[in-house]
Amino acid sequence: MTKVRKLHIDDKVEKLIFIFVVLFAVMALTKGNQILKPTVFQTIARQVSEIGLMALGCSICMISGGIDLSGAYIANLAGISAALVMQKTSGNIFAGMLCGILIGAICGAFNGVLVAHLRIPAMLATLGSYQIFQGIAIVISDGKTVQGNKILAKFAMGKVLGIPIPFIIFAVVALGAIFLMGKTSFGRRVYFVGTNEKCSIFSGIRTKQVLLFTYTISGVLCGIAGNLSLARINSAKADFGSSYIMQCILISVLGGINPNGGFGAVPGVIIAAFILQMLSSYLNTFPDISNYYRDLIWGLALILVLIANYYSDKRKMRK
Repeated sequence: MTKVRKLHIDDKVEKLIFIFVVLFAVMALTKGNQILKPTVFQTIARQVSEIGLMALGCSICMISGGIDLSGAYIANLAGISAALVMQKTSGNIFAGMLCGILIGAICGAFNGVLVAHLRIPAMLATLGSYQIFQGIAIVISDGKTVQGNKILAKFAMGKVLGIPIPFIIFAVVALGAIFLMGKTSFGRRVYFVGTNEKCSIFSGIRTKQVLLFTYTISGVLCGIAGNLSLARINSAKADFGSSYIMQCILISVLGGINPNGGFGAVPGVIIAAFILQMLSSYLNTFPDISNYYRDLIWGLALILVLIANYYSDKRKMRK
């Protein structure tokens, strides 16, 4: 069983790599003069760090059998909180970043309590909580854009051996997520809970604790994403990145995460995040395509991926 599962995951990753290569080839052939530049790839690396972290959080929740629709608003609240703390502490970057991550953890734990202890369906719980987080963000920022820190902005623009620092942070966190979900007992419990929560309870797994930690981890990842967004844009606002909700779900499903829970792997999510960010950058080279059309594209892409997964799983069942 384990061997079959491993081969299936590898097959998913191979397909994603193929899609990545095809997309890159199309970009190079059609818009090579605009795309094939070091600065463009560095920008993609910075931006994929934010959406990638939020997508990882969403994916882990989906593996557990739930979903987190509040990721973008947790990131916004974390970014605003970090910026305000830095303003109040004479530019103390460490205090601001720590505050952002702590806010993310608190928001994630709040979602975990709603889902694990109050037994509210994850979709409804996080749909309601994102309104709460957005409301808090609007109140503490007076509905205005909160300015960041110049030193932090310089840090975000920094590079190590040509690699943007935010991407290095993302890579380290992503490797940690791969290890957590693939090599630890906690990761195995998340998969068990997502496959069948009732059976997990009879097996002695503390499902409430697992779900609480799962959503807390998602919140922490979104808090880090909020810090990176604040650093890159040098500002934060309550409605930044609202389209990230759809993108996170799309990345998760495209990356091979089963929306019903219990199956999927982190490496696929990481590759899917790159594919989506590259596609977004490619669309930026077409000035006539507005953000409204982009939302339409993401929605259609999500439906198509779900349909493709359905027929793919159906074929495997017949075999």
